[in-house]
Amino acid sequence: MKKICFFSILLMAPLLSCHPQAVTDMQDSAVSTPDVIALDAKSPKLDYIRVVEAVLIQRPLIDLVPGKITYDETRTVRVASPISGRVLGKIAEIGQHISAGDRLAELDSPELGNAQAAYAESLADLELARRAFERVQSLFENDIAPKKSLDEAEDQLVRARSETERIRLRLANLGVHNNLMDNRFVLRAPLAGTVTERNINPGMEVKPNLQLPLFVISDLSRLWVIIDIFEKDIGMVRTGAQVGIRVPAYPGENFTATIDYIHQVVDEASRTVKVRCIIQNTDRKLLPAMFASAAVLSSADDLVVAVPLTALFTENESDWIYIDTGDNHFQKRPVTVGLRIRNQAVILEGLNPGERFVADGALLLRAEQKQHVQTR
Repeated sequence: MKKICFFSILLMAPLLSCHPQAVTDMQDSAVSTPDVIALDAKSPKLDYIRVVEAVLIQRPLIDLVPGKITYDETRTVRVASPISGRVLGKIAEIGQHISAGDRLAELDSPELGNAQAAYAESLADLELARRAFERVQSLFENDIAPKKSLDEAEDQLVRARSETERIRLRLANLGVHNNLMDNRFVLRAPLAGTVTERNINPGMEVKPNLQLPLFVISDLSRLWVIIDIFEKDIGMVRTGAQVGIRVPAYPGENFTATIDYIHQVVDEASRTVKVRCIIQNTDRKLLPAMFASAAVLSSADDLVVAVPLTALFTENESDWIYIDTGDNHFQKRPVTVGLRIRNQAVILEGLNPGERFVADGALLLRAEQKQHVQTR
């Protein structure tokens, strides 16, 4: 018997020397049971296998939907000049943080000078009307002037006071609270935020009816995400629900938004409804006009296990995954899959939180397992 084994090895030696890949495959893996594959610790195949731990997440309700990040319009202002003039001096820069009341630009405005001159004239007319009224009133009290003269003097005083107040309010509306006549109008920020757009340059002639705003100022610490929900899914969306947001700029990072408003009109072309979400942006990673994908989530206590689609493979009309059982051993296990979205699937049965599974490389293990089953 020993001789037979010896000669058998001698006969196999040339075959193995002619097929070094067979030796490598034998060293790489071995199947201990039909559903378990074991890889050698030095196998290069391990470099293509990524194992992660199953964790609970909020249940996604619908497939991923497209969205776009926009300004929070409740914290955004588009600044125009209320008066005509020519730009002078320093102008606020794009990206500059502005506090409410800060100077944005200065204009040389003859229109403002005319308003200041008119206010000075109205003050002088008011003083003359007041003195005239007091004089006629004194004469009337001494039975020298008739009542008609007193009424006319009072009417002139009221008119002068009204005209003065009208011009004062006009200047106050422009932010002018002094009696100087220097033609200098200072355009100030109505709220705090970041200058995100600027359409003004030195020497430019500015008018109130320009098509573009001179500045756009927005508080970027909070933004809106506008998403499109298909008509068939709108019944699963409610205000206050959380939405998972992803953007191409940060592919491995999830952001959380909250549904704030659901529009009341369906777009007839796309059969979608616009849904507005609020997202906090204190770290300033997100920017207006970024494209996003959104997953509408269930309540905070409705938790499920989800896996990447790369972890799943189909066999005999069933879905399977590989579980890491330790020491480079991987066990094939059937699972029941619920909702599938673009890059992940909800697991209803077959995978528990805390278990480690193969997220990338499942097809490689399956091919390896088939190869060893066929050579047994």
